[in-house]
Amino acid sequence: MLIIGLTGSIATGKSTVSSLLSSPPYSIPIIDADLLARQVVEPGTPGYKAIVEYFGPSTPDLLLPLKPDTNPHQLRPLNRPALGRRVFGTSEERKRDRMVLNKIVHPAVRWETYKALLYYYVRGYWAVVLDVPLLFESGMDIICGTVVVVGVSDATVQVARLCARDSHLTLEDAQNRVQSQGDVLGKVQKAEFRGVDTARGVIVWNDGDKADLEREVQKAMMGIRSSSPRWWAWVLLLAPPVGVGAAVWNMAVNFATQKSWERKVREEKAKL
Repeated sequence: MLIIGLTGSIATGKSTVSSLLSSPPYSIPIIDADLLARQVVEPGTPGYKAIVEYFGPSTPDLLLPLKPDTNPHQLRPLNRPALGRRVFGTSEERKRDRMVLNKIVHPAVRWETYKALLYYYVRGYWAVVLDVPLLFESGMDIICGTVVVVGVSDATVQVARLCARDSHLTLEDAQNRVQSQGDVLGKVQKAEFRGVDTARGVIVWNDGDKADLEREVQKAMMGIRSSSPRWWAWVLLLAPPVGVGAAVWNMAVNFATQKSWERKVREEKAKL
């Protein structure tokens, strides 16, 4: 089974691409890390308890009030905008808080992701999309056969789209959220370094309208399908030793690619 890592930055159109891939003619199952991240911090979960314990004392509006007809003993849900204001930004304090939040959420999301991958593998799917905004940052790209980055050429486009989508955000809030997810062009470079010619790294540009984006997705999927045909997915399913070997080989290649990228970055910094 081909694992397609889908990433980008906030308001680049990643969710739209995910929706296109889950619909005909592609109909690829989606493992949405954002959705899992919400599920693992629902009231009563270990993630919820850890967030309330760390952020609660210094964030008075961390929890939403209960509705009037709700059981008063029920746990109050997280106020996500308040938590977002606490962790999104470029100050050292916000970076530290964001790191704490990631350490709470990411391990739980990773575990749920592996369970979902196993589910789709045994059901014989030829591919699955792993939709993760921080794919490279979390290290999840190491298990992906292909990484698709949805990019835009100008960060101001992201800010404008985010303000239009989430009217409750101020311009500063939108800018902080865009900056917190990193430069999308850096993710584009990492994907290209994986190998555009072999479809291990694929770029979907979203600078135009939805029709342009659909054409970009179609072009991307043509390349991905030619590099990993359906018959190969059946070989991996029907011959588990081959599947395990292919998975190990893929991770080894990705690990070597990561090290080569890090070495390249170090060498470029040394020249400055």
